[in-house]
This record gives sequence, C-alpha cells and structure tokens, in this order.
Amino acid sequence: MDSGTKKFSPLSSGTDAQAILTTVYEASLEKGYNPINQIVGYIITEDPTYITNHRNARNLICKLDRDELLCEMVKSYLGKDN
Repeated sequence: MDSGTKKFSPLSSGTDAQAILTTVYEASLEKGYNPINQIVGYIITEDPTYITNHRNARNLICKLDRDELLCEMVKSYLGKDN
C-alpha cells in the first residue's frame, strides 16, 4: 500500500476553467438562479442538472473535471499560480 502523497496535475489551463466558470455564473444569473449555490451543488454532487442549459453552460462545465475546478478555485482564492 502506497502511503506517499499523491500529486494532482490539472489537464487544462486555469484560463479555460475560469472562462467556463464565468460563463456558467453569468448564465445562471440570467436565468434567475443563485450561481454560487448552483456551482457548489454541481461540484459536490457532480450532477449536471444543477447547471442551466442556458448559453450551453451545462455542456461547458461538464468538460472540466471536479478536481480541476476545485484546484483552480483554491489557487485563485489563495492567489497562487502553482
């Protein structure tokens, strides 16, 4: 059994994840939803029905892995590039 720390390497660039999250956020707002609650619901459950189809938001967010989303959000929150 390997007890070492595992390293996660995101597959796509942060810019792609940021652009997708921005589109999903704006699409949710336009439809009258609370975008933060919708995105968090998706990340916790990986259920795409939390995300509106408006502006192709659901298809876009499904292109990103949840681990990728969390990684990008933590980096952004902490102001770190790596």
